This record gives sequence, structure tokens and C-alpha cells, in this order.
Amino acid sequence: MNNSYYETLDENFTQALKLYEEEYTHEELIELLKSGNIVQKQIAALRLEGINSIQDADVLVANLTGQDGKIREAVSLRLNEFMSNPEILPYFQVSNNYDIFLDAIIDINANICRNVISAITNLKNDSEFCEQFCKNLAKLSFDLLDKIEQFDFQDGKYNVNKEVFKLYWCLETIYEFYDKMNFVDLKQIILRSKDIQEYTIREKAAKILTRDFEDADLALAKIELQNDKNYYVRRF
Repeated sequence: MNNSYYETLDENFTQALKLYEEEYTHEELIELLKSGNIVQKQIAALRLEGINSIQDADVLVANLTGQDGKIREAVSLRLNEFMSNPEILPYFQVSNNYDIFLDAIIDINANICRNVISAITNLKNDSEFCEQFCKNLAKLSFDLLDKIEQFDFQDGKYNVNKEVFKLYWCLETIYEFYDKMNFVDLKQIILRSKDIQEYTIREKAAKILTRDFEDADLALAKIELQNDKNYYVRRF
């Protein structure tokens, strides 16, 4: 590595240390989240002690996608914390955020996916959120299934793994919101997922089927997956 890499690393460390040591007001931290660099946004998110308004929440959520991974992960961590607080949660119940949440559950960083899924489970009692989010979640899942069903898994190409990864986290989210989804859509997603060659997708289908369903086709699907050749699938 050249000297410029180490110089940048040193600068970032010095800047991060300064941000941790100095005192900043809530407003200053929000401003850093709006217009700071990577280090400033990351540290500002971690140092926030609360969210005081819809505007604050919008600034935090805006950094959940389209930013450097360090920022996205820090923001997702704090989002999970803040949305678990009933007093702060209403600030995030804004329809403009719902598509951002959907994008974030299929982030390339699995920690971000987990944090965001955990965060939005606090919105299960919000009928407006569930209606809009679950409708788009189903559409995304169908789009991914359409692509994955055409893949030759022997190729082992990057785009195969990328789309499978996204569907994996969609199914994990569906497990949490299964009772908020249109049942016809839910059933089709499960029945199609159980036939995907990649075992991690069948595993998630099997996990969803641990929920209670009074449906003959899903009952048969559950039995099929319980006899799957892969241990991680049949353990459910």
C-alpha cells in the first residue's frame, strides 16, 4: 500500500478521535449527519443520544442507503435502538421511509439487514406501514424469484449469489411479517422458494412454515422440507 493510504488512515483516526472527545450538541450531530464526511457521519450516528423530531428521523434514515458501509451499519444499529423506544418510534412512521427500509433489508452487509429487520418489527401494529411495506416486499420477492428460477447454479456467478442473498433476507423479513401479508402472495412465495436449488432459500421457506397455517398445500410443503436432503432445511 502506498503512503497516501496510510496518511488517509491516520487522518481518519485523528478525526474520529476528535469527534469522540469533543462535545457536540444534538443539533450539531444532526448537521454532521446531513453534510459530514464518512467518518463524521459514522461517529455522529453513534454519538446521537436520541431523536427529537420527524426531521431528525428523516436525516438518520436518509443515511441508511446510498452511503459508505461504515455509515450504513452505524445508522442501522442506532435505528434499531431508537425504534425500540415507544416514545421515539412515531418519528419514523413516515411513508417516505418505507421504501428505504425495504432497500436496507437487502443490503450487502448482513449486519445491516439484521438491524433493520429488527427495527421495523416495531412497526407491526402500524397498519399503514404493514400494508405498503408488505405489498412491496411481496413484489420484490417475486421479482427475485423470477430471476433466480432462471439461474444455472452450477455457474457460481456473482449475480447468482447476489440475488439469492437478497431473497434470503426478504424471506427472513416475511417470517416476521407473515400475518401482515396477502395470503395468496405469501403462499406463492413459499411454494416457489421451497423448490429453489440453493438450500439457504429452502431453509428460509421451512422457517416461515413453522408459523401456523391452515392450508393443505403449505402442509405438504412443510412435510417435503422436513425431508429435505439438507440438514439445515429439514431441522425445522
